[in-house]
Amino acid sequence: LLFAYRGADDAALSIVILLLLLNASMLLVLMVGVLARELWALPALWLLVAGNGIVLALFGFTPAVVTVAALVAAGVVLGGDVRAFRLNPVMLKELRGRMRGMRAFVVMTVYLGLMSGFATLLYLIYSSATRTTGSAAAGEIGRVLFMGIVGIELLLIIFIAPAFTAGAITGERERQTYDLLKTTLLATPSFVIGKLESALGYILLLLLAAIPLQSIAFLFGGVSETELALSFVILAVSAIALGTVGIYFSAIMQRTLTASVRAYTVTLIVTFGVPLILSVIVGVISAALYGFGANSANSPVVEAIITYIQVFLTSMNPVATALTTQELLANRQVIGFYTQTLSDGSTIPMVSPWVVFTILYLTASAVLVVLTVRSSRRTEI
Repeated sequence: LLFAYRGADDAALSIVILLLLLNASMLLVLMVGVLARELWALPALWLLVAGNGIVLALFGFTPAVVTVAALVAAGVVLGGDVRAFRLNPVMLKELRGRMRGMRAFVVMTVYLGLMSGFATLLYLIYSSATRTTGSAAAGEIGRVLFMGIVGIELLLIIFIAPAFTAGAITGERERQTYDLLKTTLLATPSFVIGKLESALGYILLLLLAAIPLQSIAFLFGGVSETELALSFVILAVSAIALGTVGIYFSAIMQRTLTASVRAYTVTLIVTFGVPLILSVIVGVISAALYGFGANSANSPVVEAIITYIQVFLTSMNPVATALTTQELLANRQVIGFYTQTLSDGSTIPMVSPWVVFTILYLTASAVLVVLTVRSSRRTEI
């Protein structure tokens, strides 16, 4: 399946599995876009064809032939109905309404002001506490500033994204305009995706506005452009996934307050509760299996399984994913795949958590959007 790869067999198997999962998640996202006749779906389809072609040429990833054939067939069929793909009217209406008032600019000003104040405070505290001087100290300050700003952004997204989408559909019901929207020619997928895009568009604007603050770290050194790009990917994927959680509960609930409470509950449980509980369980099992000296190297298979479980749990939490990805990139210059040495000296293939995180969250987002569309259709009936 990966005939041009000259590395170890277990690493080749890991690459194949991850590429298959990545293809599946991208196809799910494309399915949602085509279902709603979104303008971005057509170029995204051909970009995925190009990406699979590149992987096929470089690594000999033979399953890409099936994906490319299916995408080309879909592109030819959809090419006869290009006029149906357009900018979502609901998204345009919501964004124009949001940006015409002062509230959007006040929120952005407060957001950037708080971020700037936090960055300044972090710089003053760390620069006064460190005793080293020179380029090494400047690099450490730059890295601390970068990690602090990204961490604050992640926390803000966790609390902002569900709030922006939890009232998207319930708000229409409370204002008694939902039935009026249903009498138009607007399809249910377009309505749901338009509401989601309008909220995510503003969140994306907040993320883009904070990039200059993150770039301050370049003045001190210690941070590369790759770290900036990966942090933006993690932030954007987190916003998309948490936004879909909010719009799902907005579709199945009747009140905005109820939808918001449930969206925040699920968000906090998934991002913090489940990984914490499972980490404690894995830690107890690890201590029981490897905490007695002579038994520490008896079962490399079990050790490898526990290591993979820990990576999976890290990938469920955006904060842990960002910290681990940054650590791997800074200390080992790892972006994608690497090897982990076990206690018996053997090695296993590993992947940076941001890859697994992106696959998991994009897949969950696509599934939640489909469930939201189905729930909205049942409401119509």
